[in-house]
Amino acid sequence: ICVSLSVRICWEVPIKKAIQAILVYSQSAEELLKRRKVYREIIFKYLSVQGIAVPPSSEKHQLIACVRQYWGGKLTSYVSENLNDFELQKSQDDVHNLGGEFCQWFFELLNSQHPLGVKSEETWGPQHFWENAKMKFCYNTVEKNVEEYDGAEMVSLRLLSLVKEEYLLFNPNLTADGLKCAMSRHGLVLVAVAGTVHRGNVCLGIFEQIFGLIRCPIRGNTWKIKIVDLKIVGQNALEPGMQIEKPSIKYESNQLQEWYDGKELAVLEPHKCGTTLSKLSD
Repeated sequence: ICVSLSVRICWEVPIKKAIQAILVYSQSAEELLKRRKVYREIIFKYLSVQGIAVPPSSEKHQLIACVRQYWGGKLTSYVSENLNDFELQKSQDDVHNLGGEFCQWFFELLNSQHPLGVKSEETWGPQHFWENAKMKFCYNTVEKNVEEYDGAEMVSLRLLSLVKEEYLLFNPNLTADGLKCAMSRHGLVLVAVAGTVHRGNVCLGIFEQIFGLIRCPIRGNTWKIKIVDLKIVGQNALEPGMQIEKPSIKYESNQLQEWYDGKELAVLEPHKCGTTLSKLSD
């Protein structure tokens, strides 16, 4: 680039002087970014490092526009907001710790969106999810219902509406019985967690949620959500006098791989349980 801009006046010069020459001979930042030797991948990586979320399919001119907006102060970096994505603080190989830390982070952030919740410094939004994220939501109150959502925006908004508009609060059971984690052969980390669902002072029922997490290849030890599978069984769905136990995961970690391969897991089976729902919040 230095040679091209200086009309071959500058040949072999130190990197620092080459950068100075590029700045001197460039008419504008946009003109520099539009040059053929400034590849699209370089601009995309720059935006990612700065914490600016852009669709992977963005063309070069769109990335240049984002850079100009960022430099003009019109785009906010989510890196500067201190972790708008989950970052594992311990060993990368410790999948169980990853799952536990992720659930602690996720449910605290989600519950903070409740109108009466303790507000978080972090921001809820689609930046926590991969662009092609998927969500399956099954809930059984009086009858069974199934909803499916595609895309980071839709998945993020549906989860947000459960807390912000339907006033639900999720209380995960992060003990050994309530949390199971595994890693697929492709590197997808699967996290299954069980817990109770509340509205105000009322325990409405139990939930089980499975997450599929994928590491961000650019931001190192950062993980985003690829898959969400949420099941809720409300108290009204239980037959009169039926009892349930404290919510827990009914299968082993290695069976999560079977779920990932498309096999349905037997979960949330109230007829097999033993203590009353009213004791769940004890």
